[in-house]
Amino acid sequence: MARPINIKDNEVESRLFRQRAWIMALLVGLALLLLLGRYFYLQVREYSTYASLSENNRVHLEAVPPPRGIIFDRNGIILADNQPTFSLTINRDRSGDFAHTLSILAPLLDLNSTDIKRIRDKASTMHHYEDVPVKLRLTDEDIARVSEQRYRLPGVNISVELARHYPFGAMLSHTLGYVSRISEAEQDNLDPESYDGTQLIGKTGLEKYYENILHGRPGYQHVETNAHGQLIKVLERTPPVRGDDLTLFLDLNLQKIAYDGLGTHRGAVVAIDPATGGILAFVSTPGFDPNPFVGGIPTKLYQALRDDPDQPLYNRALQGVYPPGSTIKPFEGLGGVELGVIDWNWKISDPGYYHLAGDSHIFHDWKKGGHGIVDLFNAVEQSCDTFFYQVGAKLGVDRFHDWMDQFGFGRKTGVDLVNERSGTLPSTAWKRKVFKAPWYPGEMLSVAIGQGYFTVTPLELATAVAMLANDGHILRPHLLRSVSGPYPYDPGNHSQGQIPIHDLANWQQIHVAMQAVVSGPHGTATGIGHNLQGYTIAGKTGTAQVRGLNGQKYNAALTPERFKDHAWFIAFAPVEAPRIAVAVLVENGQHGGSAAAPIARRLFDYWLLGIKPPPEPVNPETKE
Repeated sequence: MARPINIKDNEVESRLFRQRAWIMALLVGLALLLLLGRYFYLQVREYSTYASLSENNRVHLEAVPPPRGIIFDRNGIILADNQPTFSLTINRDRSGDFAHTLSILAPLLDLNSTDIKRIRDKASTMHHYEDVPVKLRLTDEDIARVSEQRYRLPGVNISVELARHYPFGAMLSHTLGYVSRISEAEQDNLDPESYDGTQLIGKTGLEKYYENILHGRPGYQHVETNAHGQLIKVLERTPPVRGDDLTLFLDLNLQKIAYDGLGTHRGAVVAIDPATGGILAFVSTPGFDPNPFVGGIPTKLYQALRDDPDQPLYNRALQGVYPPGSTIKPFEGLGGVELGVIDWNWKISDPGYYHLAGDSHIFHDWKKGGHGIVDLFNAVEQSCDTFFYQVGAKLGVDRFHDWMDQFGFGRKTGVDLVNERSGTLPSTAWKRKVFKAPWYPGEMLSVAIGQGYFTVTPLELATAVAMLANDGHILRPHLLRSVSGPYPYDPGNHSQGQIPIHDLANWQQIHVAMQAVVSGPHGTATGIGHNLQGYTIAGKTGTAQVRGLNGQKYNAALTPERFKDHAWFIAFAPVEAPRIAVAVLVENGQHGGSAAAPIARRLFDYWLLGIKPPPEPVNPETKE
């Protein structure tokens, strides 16, 4: 059987191939046209829209630090606020080589090795996408130098932020304190959510004590940036919650009078409202300008403050510990009456000295020749040491301790400031604990006139004076008057009971004796009683030895300035219904009546009469 013959049709196959080739060519051509059209659309028609995307734009989540709460005085004057300032940061994700960027910035911003280490330490505690703070409070020169080198600094950003500002500088430095950069140790103990994006934290004073109230809560925003880290636009924003505002009892005018009154002297002034415990003035001199601390204080400036022999960084009102001198005599005299060792009619004959039976050591009175016949009233008025030597000997150190303890001596007051110190109120148990030694009767005589182991802080003494003025109502001194914010704040209980006393008339009696210090014929502060109209003052001068004399007579002319006696004055006014109580310390001022008392008079004149100080200081008699 023969097989069929398959005859190939070349003509048909050739035509079919050509048709298919044209179809494929047409399809390819159409695809190229579509591609070219899309390319034209993207590159020409939509160039402005997609140009930023072609430059590797990114969307970031950034924290927005909250504005810090404002601090006001009692009259609404701003004591601490926030001002816009330029700051520089580096984003490590966009900077490429973080260390290299820092090395370029160092000479531009005058960063030293300590600054570089601080920046690196801070960066080590942050996420890689977060902006690392480099310098706050950029000057115009800083901004100009960085702008010139901007092409070499990817990831570097200059932005406007709010920074703390203290308009009254040194006058309130020891009261408000200051904020500064968060340290590595602080960072470890902070809530990262509450402090996200925050560079500053309260370091001292009210700024630190009320940090949780002043700080607020951060917000967040989604931002679009280009490849150089420069902000293009904010896409979405959750605003921060600003910190609460504080209003203080403090009166700025009273503060200024106290500050100006101390002038160039080292010293402290504390004024308290006896009814509430509210602090009306709180001054320590010399002070310092807290503003440089906000942006990172230059090393040379800090070293100058640290090494200054006048110690401007030292808060004398809160931490200075001094012998109270004769300022304690009204407290001690009242205790002698209340505890029954003397009465108001008990008298002594003062020859100008005293010695214990069986003890050859002579304890001299400040007045050579003595004061003659004196009772408690005269002893307070004239500050008779001999009288109080004998009262102290009758009381003994432990009864003296227990009585004075009720006025807060020897203890911290609990004021709303950080790093408070307390003075020392000695007792037999205290000496046994501290010195492993017994108490000797002669030591009590030094304590009885506010010397020896007995020490106080100006705040401690002012608080005791306020309690003496308000008839023993125990108070905790405090600066904060109110908080303005959405969240309730409990300031705590500032009233802490009553000093028990057998005869309430004794309060008025000791007030009258203290009034004689200013207005009596032999008072040690009669100089400030001249032309006193409209109110009355009860006060007490004090002179505190800086160093022991080893039996030698004190000679001011031969004593170096820093070893001269400290001058104290305590007072309250008006005597009948006290509205202000003060303690004034002038280091090495020698005489309370001439160095410290005039400052108190100016405070009273302003607070009670609205009178500003005269252009020339009062020049009272120079007594104790």
